[in-house]
Amino acid sequence: MPTIQVLPKRVAELIAAGEVIDRPASAVKELCENALDAGATAVTVEIRSGGIKYIRVQDNGCGIPAAELPTAFLPHATSKIYTAEDIDCIRTLGFRGEALPSIAAVARVEVLTRTADAEIGVRYCIASGEAEAPEQAGCALGTAITVRDLFYQTPARMKFLKKDVAEGNAVGAVLERLALSRPDAAFTFLREGKEVFRSPGGGSPGGAVRAVLGKAFFEHMLGTTGAYEACTVSGFVSEPAAARPNRNQQYFFLNGRSIRCPAASAALGEAYKRSIPAGKFPACVLYITIPPGFTDINVHPAKMEVRFADERPVFLAVRGAAMAVLNGGQVMEEPRRAVEPARREAPVLPETPARTFAPPPVQPVFSSPPFVVTSPPPADDQVLRDSTGWAENPFAPARETPPLLQTQPERATENRPAEQTTFLPPEERSPVRVLGEAFRTYFLAERGDELLLIDKHAAHERMLYERLRAEYAAEGARRQLLLEPLPLHLSREESAALLENRALLEEAGYLLEEFGSGTLLLRECPLPMVGSDLAAELSEIAGYLLEKHGEIDTQALDWIFHSAACRAAVKAGDPTTPTERERFVETLLALPGITHCPHGRPVTVTMQRKELEKRFGR
Repeated sequence: MPTIQVLPKRVAELIAAGEVIDRPASAVKELCENALDAGATAVTVEIRSGGIKYIRVQDNGCGIPAAELPTAFLPHATSKIYTAEDIDCIRTLGFRGEALPSIAAVARVEVLTRTADAEIGVRYCIASGEAEAPEQAGCALGTAITVRDLFYQTPARMKFLKKDVAEGNAVGAVLERLALSRPDAAFTFLREGKEVFRSPGGGSPGGAVRAVLGKAFFEHMLGTTGAYEACTVSGFVSEPAAARPNRNQQYFFLNGRSIRCPAASAALGEAYKRSIPAGKFPACVLYITIPPGFTDINVHPAKMEVRFADERPVFLAVRGAAMAVLNGGQVMEEPRRAVEPARREAPVLPETPARTFAPPPVQPVFSSPPFVVTSPPPADDQVLRDSTGWAENPFAPARETPPLLQTQPERATENRPAEQTTFLPPEERSPVRVLGEAFRTYFLAERGDELLLIDKHAAHERMLYERLRAEYAAEGARRQLLLEPLPLHLSREESAALLENRALLEEAGYLLEEFGSGTLLLRECPLPMVGSDLAAELSEIAGYLLEKHGEIDTQALDWIFHSAACRAAVKAGDPTTPTERERFVETLLALPGITHCPHGRPVTVTMQRKELEKRFGR
């Protein structure tokens, strides 16, 4: 029978450290939260080698008294709660007292600290739980903690860390959220000796958003406020025209703490459902305030998830704040096709300078590249869409062709009379007559005793998808060099996900390079993607990679081809000419393997003549 025994102190410390500190980013988070709880208004974070070799967090907070330094590194030692009742009204970021002993159990730690009533500071060193005696040292008011060689005595845990670039990006993502959560504190982030970003502090949420997420992001944000019962909301929501393909840039902060909040995200979706297309999501930076007694922040080890006593006030307050700038707070009863709603002057946070947002031009919900020729060709012309694969087999490697969705007319000359392009020998091909198009979405064709209804988007998407796969199998992805590099303003998490998988993206045809401060430059793209919304496509790919948490499965490249084909394919509602419809149907029916789109939806629905006659009672 197994014997029950108390674990040795060293083993217990390592287990506790594993619960709190699993990578450099978690160590930085804990140290910065301690600095903010100590009243710091300026925090400087410097890392080297992704934070694995070196982390330094310096603040101007109240400092730690010399007599209390050894106690601060004992398990469960804290200055933030004293009684059981205190747990029900937590007002600080940290409270468990596990951060410092957990870090000291797996790294070499040096602390320099001085309180306001001390003339000289104190230096205290501890490595792997073994401490030296405190000694006097000169230092500024506040605390500076240096962490070296994280996990140096636990190689088994070290092997699970990612590359320095990935770990450094994770640290940057943590600091982004901390800087946004506390606009009153100035954050400076240094990486390998270079400044990555600096937030101004001073309590201006707008200044923090601009400094951390960038000018391009901030220019499409609208200031707003809202309240319901005990819950108040303030911050920024994005213009409908700036909606994103995922929720990666929805930032929610509860009482100064960054959290994941499904209720608030659902409220945003409810507010924007009449203003943005399906599959798009608004961005936001929202500060939620609710009395501590109505929340439980101790349900998640990293305190990222919060349990509410009642989610209804949060939902209604967030929805009301979004509606305040979308449609004056009124719920729209009838759907609208316009992306941009009628705009009123949006409320702005008191500490944020008022700005005027010029509304973008009203556009249809679905915007796509033109699908028809710029000028109608003469009746005897043959309109071919070689670049989309309509006039050739999509399964075969493509010729050198113009960008996707451009139509190229070929005029018949005396030396070369116009000929009908064929895909199968005439004797093997069933006669097909294209009847027209229904709802600008479905092609109608007659073949023998069958009536065919073809979803043009689903069919074109599958044709492009098969073509991309065939090109890659034959000669690798065919890329197009962009005349001007396209800047991609993504969150640091999204940028990190793309950079970590740069080799995979190059295989798919995307050539990216880092430009600094979370911005990437796209220099090459797959040939069929020329002319499409490349920024939205890369953002969608980044969201997919983040969902996989960096663990790319064998279907990742296939998913990228699928996503590219979906965005490049002709959309429902795009106009077509009779000649284009005939070419499209002819190409599709020559490829019997195309029966479903990559999403699994059918490409063609067939109705027999007997069924029609039965319906009409013939």
